Amino acid sequence: MKKIWTSELLVEFETRVAEKFNLGEIRAPIHLSDGTEEELINIFRDVKEEDWIFCSWRSHYQCLLKGVPEEEVFKEIVNGNSITLAFPEYRVFSSAIVGGSLPIALGVALSQKIAKSASKVWCFLGDMTSETGMAQTCFEYAKNHELPITFVIEDNGISTVTETRQVWNSPKLRYENVSREDILTYKYKSKYPHSGAGKRVEF
Repeated sequence: MKKIWTSELLVEFETRVAEKFNLGEIRAPIHLSDGTEEELINIFRDVKEEDWIFCSWRSHYQCLLKGVPEEEVFKEIVNGNSITLAFPEYRVFSSAIVGGSLPIALGVALSQKIAKSASKVWCFLGDMTSETGMAQTCFEYAKNHELPITFVIEDNGISTVTETRQVWNSPKLRYENVSREDILTYKYKSKYPHSGAGKRVEF
């Protein structure tokens, strides 16, 4: 039976991962979520079992909300796969490459349209990635071909440690100047650094 995730339960899961990482028991990079719980829970109310999920390197919550069993996700994280979680049987994939998931998500959406499938694609990306040529091309292609895909831009205002809007010398990002049903956005702040859990240096 699929677990019903609350904000509190999601936070407990990430805290468990953070503690294990800080003890040195996860010997690979991790990217933790915080401050996104309510937004993601709301988004996943519209995600169906047959839908596809594509993410960046921060995908713990998406895996859990899609229905991947908690201990299965935790085991993969401990085994060093936090930033490349993939569960094909649940149609969940993530990539540690900036923008790496976008063209794959686009291709899957095109295949679903050709097959006249009822399933759709949800593609999660960050604010810095949303400004790249890769993302803009995918946005345009999806719109022009009316593909069954929704892009979710998770905007924390930074890329690693650089401020996104400062980097682009623009008070607004391009996604903020458009209104499209296939692009969802939300802003958040995290208590965790870009990588790790804040108490242990990793190399």
